[in-house]
This record gives sequence, C-alpha cells and structure tokens, in this order.
Amino acid sequence: MKHLTHQLTTALFILMLVGFNARTVIGQDDGPPSEGDMMAKMTKMAAIDAPRGLILNAKGATKGYKLFAPLTSDVHYLINNKGEVVHTWKLKYATGSAYIMDNGHLIATGRDPVSVVFAGGGQNGYIFEYDWDGNLLWEYKYSTDAHLIHHDIAVMPNGNILSIAWEAKTAEDGIRMGRNPDNTPKAGLWTDSVIEIEPEKPSGGRIVWEWHMWDHMIQNYDESLPNYGDPAEHPELVDINLGKPLKVITEEELAQRKAVGFAAPTATVDNKGSDMYHCNAIHYNAELDQIAISSPGMSEVFIIDHSTNAAESSGHAGGKYSRGGDLLYRWGNPQNYGRGTEDDQILHEQHDVQWIPAGFPGAGNLTIFNNVAGGGPKGPHSAAIEITPPMNDDGSYQTPATGPTETAWQYTAPEPSTMFAPFISSVERLANGNSMICVGPPGRFFEVTPENEIVWEYWLPYYSDLRLPDGSRPQPIGPFTYASFRVNHYDAKHPAFEGRKMKALKPQPVVPAAPAPPGH
Repeated sequence: MKHLTHQLTTALFILMLVGFNARTVIGQDDGPPSEGDMMAKMTKMAAIDAPRGLILNAKGATKGYKLFAPLTSDVHYLINNKGEVVHTWKLKYATGSAYIMDNGHLIATGRDPVSVVFAGGGQNGYIFEYDWDGNLLWEYKYSTDAHLIHHDIAVMPNGNILSIAWEAKTAEDGIRMGRNPDNTPKAGLWTDSVIEIEPEKPSGGRIVWEWHMWDHMIQNYDESLPNYGDPAEHPELVDINLGKPLKVITEEELAQRKAVGFAAPTATVDNKGSDMYHCNAIHYNAELDQIAISSPGMSEVFIIDHSTNAAESSGHAGGKYSRGGDLLYRWGNPQNYGRGTEDDQILHEQHDVQWIPAGFPGAGNLTIFNNVAGGGPKGPHSAAIEITPPMNDDGSYQTPATGPTETAWQYTAPEPSTMFAPFISSVERLANGNSMICVGPPGRFFEVTPENEIVWEYWLPYYSDLRLPDGSRPQPIGPFTYASFRVNHYDAKHPAFEGRKMKALKPQPVVPAAPAPPGH
C-alpha cells in the first residue's frame, strides 16, 4: 500500500467512520478520489473559517440557556439566547457529557488521563458533581484494565446515575461465545454494559444495578455452543458476529492516524475492531422504568427493562415486562436480525437517543440524530428525526423488532449535504415543540420549529488544546477543532436558575484565535 500523507490519512479515516466509500462521500461516480477532493470535503465539514458566535436570535426562539463543551476541553459553558456566556464550570479532567440538576449542580463525565486499555472515542472513566460555584462535591472512578465508563450518563430521579461502560473480554472469551475467530482482534473485545451508581460522597459509589450485553448474545457460527441459534428468530438477542469485517493495519498507518489526531494514544494494531458496538448515548424513562441506548456500531437503538433484579437482568425472564435483560425493542437496522435488506436500514452511525418528556409535543416518542441519513450525487447528509415506537398500553412493545417504517418528524437541511456530521451530534425536543440540534463536527447549534424554520443559531467559538500527560489530545478529533459532543437546552424558568443572577459574565471568556485550516 502506498504511503499516505497525513492529510490523506485524515480523510480516509473520516470515510471509514462514515461507512461510505470515498466516491459516495465526495459525490464522484468514476475513478478513485484525489487527495485534493477529499481534503476539500474535510475542510468544508470542519468549517474552521465559518463565522463564529451568535448567528441568529429570531422571534420564536425558546427563552433559555444552552450548555456545551468543546470536545477536548475541561470547561462547560452556559450561554443565553444572545450568545453570551453566563456561567462556566472548569472540571478536573477533560469532559464529555454533562447535565445541570434542579439545585444548580453539574453532573459531568471526565476523561481518565491514564487509562491505557480502551481506545475508542468517548473515553471517560470518571463522573463528577460540582456545585454552582465550581466546587467539586463528588467524584466516582470506574476505570481499570477491565472496564471503563464512556460517552454518556443519565441522572435518575433518585439521584443515582446510569452510565455506559466498556468491559474487556479476551479473544478466547469471544471465541467461547461463538465469535468468528477471523473477525476477533488479538487484543480481544470490548462489549458494552450499563451500571447504576449510588453516589457515596465525597468519593466513590455503589453499583446497585447492572446490565451486560454479553449476557444477551446469540450466534449461528458454532452449533456446539449453548447460545447457538438463528438471530432472525431471536431479535431480543444481539448477534455476537455483527459488525464490520476486521481490517488489519500496519504500525506505520496507525502512527499516521495518531499524528493527525484520528486515533487515541492507546490504539494499537491489535485492538483495532475491539470496540464491538460503540454505544454512545443513554437515556432513562422513569415512568416506564426503561433505558434507551444508541449503538452506532450496529446502527440501531435499543430499549431494555430497568425493573429487573440482578438475576433477571442477566437472564431472559422476569421484570416488569417479563423479558429479563433481553431487548424490549430495537430499531434502525433490521438486517442485524435477518429482517430485511440494506434498503430497510434507516439509521447509519447515529448518535443521541432521547424520550420526549411528558407534556412536550410528541411525548413518549424518541428523538435521534441520524448521522448518515442518505447519500446521492451531492454527497451524504445527516438528519434529526423523531419516531413513534409501537408501544402497547402497558409500556411493552408489539415485538422487539416492529417498525415504524416512517419518521414522525424529520429535519434535514434545505440543501441536505450542507448538514453532514459523520460523528457525534444531538437533537433534543423543547417544551414548545421546537427542537435543539447540535451538528457536532463544526460545533454548530441551532433551534428549529416543527415546520423546520431555524429561529436560533450559534457556532461554537471556543476550543481547547488540552493535552494528556503523553502530549496527545483527550479525544481524537483530527481537523475538527470546534467539535462538540452535544448541546443541552435549559428553560429560562428551570429550577437551577431560581434566585440566581443570570447575567453575562464580565469580561466574557477569551475567544481564542482561529486555528490554521487543515493542511496549512
């Protein structure tokens, strides 16, 4: 294979993330794409030269505040509708997802700077609680060679916290579960779990509930094993052999990816492909006592039962819905359980999944950011979508794998390819029926009405050059300097702001100078 320049390596890595071939991404029908074509696409997507700060604050914009953080930063910013920063929290480590509580406290994840095993994007390892004044009240660490908190958390009404976590399995473990050895990395597999943490302040916590995807695997590769079966007959289980074919890379290729910021410092040639399903979002529905999870690795969202006890969550019976820890519902890619073709796949590499709260337009529906909603001659595009799951009156689902085949609402840009985010990003329904969207790679946030009119828009002007002890970035971001994982909206009358002077900080945080465009 020819030696690739750093810039070309960056472009190819993006194409791998997207899951489309190079010609599809750049809209070219014949022949291999040139380095210039791909770099032009990457530069446009990063939008480093775009105007930054508040772009639009029109009549109809929802009054309130927006919480966000640059992808490699240790600071969360809270801004008003004028784009003015009214509050910040500086965390102990680089931060990911965060949520403001009714008392004004911030619950946020933090990136363990010395985690050495897990190399997927979205690494965390810590959960923190800070008060309004930035004092650290609690920290919890779940970061060892065996497991690591990653991507997202959900704060429950009782104060406990649900978190996605990787757990490490050896290659031999995978083969004993029916994984095809030819598609099993030498370093083993990282499967996903969910843990519920009861905080023990000021440091520590107790795991009071857990669910492991590993307990709900099926395979049709080795009929001598107890979990052998037909995935098409068991959509409530996950096929352990799902996923892209294992691709071998050289040390030189890996070094090039690290050099341009598109591989974690802990990535190795042996753990490429270890991150099986890369779950990246979690949300809790207290009324149903259910948990929603997004898996871009499978291009699906799942719902599981939280009402189970320890024995039930690892099994196939029990709990409020009598299914144990098996999937109550799954949606987005029926090919994963032998129900349909690629034409029936709706989700591709999606991020974020949220139930619309009671009292909001669309209550009970799910919102999802579909990162690759379609392609075409002008290139791929993303969409923010809402779906209505086929729910029975008791909160159960018609089957684990029933529709819908159409969205209840969808936003794509008027010129679709102008909104394309191959990774990160989010969508959140607001109380008045509008929706807040984060296009993650360029750091663009905007609010749209149900008729898809943009009434508020802001482009992140802050970024961070925070580094880990080895000099690398906390997350691999390549040329996407202004990238942001998510934006959260808080109503102006949210309890957290009661009695507080929500005025613009004086002076405002310093906006750093724009970085040089990629390749300069």
